[in-house]
Amino acid sequence: MNNVSDYVKSLDDVESTLNRFQEMVSKYTFMQQNVERRQQGLKEKLPEMTNTLETVKFLKRKRSQALKQTDAGEDGLDDELGTKRKANDTLETTFSLQDTLYAKAVIKPAELDEVYLWLGANVMVAYPLDEAEELLQGKLDKAKESIKIAAEDLDFLRIQITTLEVAIARVHNWDVGEKRRLKAEGKLTQPEPEED
Repeated sequence: MNNVSDYVKSLDDVESTLNRFQEMVSKYTFMQQNVERRQQGLKEKLPEMTNTLETVKFLKRKRSQALKQTDAGEDGLDDELGTKRKANDTLETTFSLQDTLYAKAVIKPAELDEVYLWLGANVMVAYPLDEAEELLQGKLDKAKESIKIAAEDLDFLRIQITTLEVAIARVHNWDVGEKRRLKAEGKLTQPEPEED
């Protein structure tokens, strides 16, 4: 706001202009809080999303290795665990059911065709490994993009809030200056002080 007189024509306009600007600051602040909350929620989900994607990739590698050993009759060495395994061997793992509750599972990598993913709202869906990886990678990429967009939105909102706060200060200063000028010219009368 370069020129206060674009918004305020007389002393009567000051209060309504200040109220309008203050209302806009409140709206932008509310929007800022919502975007910050959304961004924080996404940031909190990223580690779990990444971990789930890495688990699916790990299972795909194990399945591929198990199938290669079965097809090619390899020596059965497990590169990742450093132990000798047969193609029909199992993989024992512990997985999280909740923050402090874990369960054990025994997996036969050669027989692993699909994984079950929680989609939210108590919905679990079975996906083939390739589709699960594609879905999870897409969701992870979308979450990262949403975080980036939220950061840009926050920058915009901060600029708008700062601009409006400066405009409020300018209107207030204009009001004080205008009252002083009118008082010096004798055109402004002071209201009588109220007596108790």
